[in-house]
Amino acid sequence: MAKPEIYVSVDVETDGPIPGPHSMLSFGAACFAADGTLLGTCAANLMPLEGAAPDPETEVFWQQNQDAYAATRLDCSPPVEAMTRFVDWVETLPGKPVFVAYPAGFDFTFMYWYMMRFVGRSPFSFSALDVKSYAMAKLGLAFRETAKRSMPRDWFTDAPHTHVALDDAIEQGRLFINMLQAKPR
Repeated sequence: MAKPEIYVSVDVETDGPIPGPHSMLSFGAACFAADGTLLGTCAANLMPLEGAAPDPETEVFWQQNQDAYAATRLDCSPPVEAMTRFVDWVETLPGKPVFVAYPAGFDFTFMYWYMMRFVGRSPFSFSALDVKSYAMAKLGLAFRETAKRSMPRDWFTDAPHTHVALDDAIEQGRLFINMLQAKPR
């Protein structure tokens, strides 16, 4: 019997727009079954990459979100430890993992780069499901017209978007599951 797909909603917090010159500060992941059951979570705060430097524009964002930034600096692990723990966690999940993010182009870029650099493999292969693109298809809208403000309210929960990676991974995972379960509009 084939394993079912499971959805690993991932959010990252970083100090710049791309990995390598900039560091991933934290990640949060929440795994959901298609029925909405939360199967588990994994999160870590990471030490900065050697030789990397924060991006000035991103520093402005963090100055405006100091509590969230402070949360990324608690109990930091070396990237190799954090990423090994993440990959091992994904590989023990009860199904075929699908990486889900909003926007996947950003979050997956960091996670894939870090997985390949520090672990040498990705349990997701090299693909990710983008929540905004899924909403575009589900709603029949143009990509640039698809935004949270154009999505049905019943797709959302009351959870705030905190810029704390695990909080946001759970929030966007529940959004995706609500979209997955919604009847066509």
